[in-house]
Amino acid sequence: MSEAAMTSTGDVLPAGTKGVGHDFSSDMQSFHVPWGKAMMWIFLLSDTFIFSCFLIGYMTVRISAVDPWPIPSEVFALSFGGDPIPLILIAIMTFVLITSSGTMALAVNFGYRRNKKMTVILMLATALLGATFVGMQAFEWTKLISEGVRPWENPFGAAQFGSSFFMITGFHGMHVSAGVIYLLVIANRVRNGFYERRGGNYEIVEITGLYWHFVDLVWVFIFALFYLW
Repeated sequence: MSEAAMTSTGDVLPAGTKGVGHDFSSDMQSFHVPWGKAMMWIFLLSDTFIFSCFLIGYMTVRISAVDPWPIPSEVFALSFGGDPIPLILIAIMTFVLITSSGTMALAVNFGYRRNKKMTVILMLATALLGATFVGMQAFEWTKLISEGVRPWENPFGAAQFGSSFFMITGFHGMHVSAGVIYLLVIANRVRNGFYERRGGNYEIVEITGLYWHFVDLVWVFIFALFYLW
């Protein structure tokens, strides 16, 4: 049996285990990751560490708090002319953000189909939902501040509650706000043919989607640990 193989161009390649090593080292496409996507993944990885530190710090503070920790279902309840409804605003905010993740996924799908109109519409819809989320979060902050909650004090119980709440939700809200601006910029560039003139595709839409899905995923952890625990 021959100890070597020949390619279509006439090059002789080693057989057996040596051939496997050659195949893996020469097949550059198997390991190819677009530069923009790789940089976004690195950024999201670093952001994961930051959010993890915040949430772990929150859990540590809550477990070690001496004063009673406020009950989220009472603190975040809203009344609409009757009895308070626990976590109603938070539930709506979560629904809005999860819905925006769906519109973003559809935008990526239509982007790869090179359907400019639908891509732009869905990205704008995602940005609108994100802005709605930020608006509701601003209302939530305003309500708690008017009730006396501060980073250094809290009339509902443990003082650490205020600092944890404003730090974690504020940092996440900043990410959502930046994401809304990012979506608007990319949607406008897709609309005016910026990427087509450069001879590229709509891969940037997928990169934008990675960031947005990450922001949505982080909110799921915040919702579970801060509002439900």
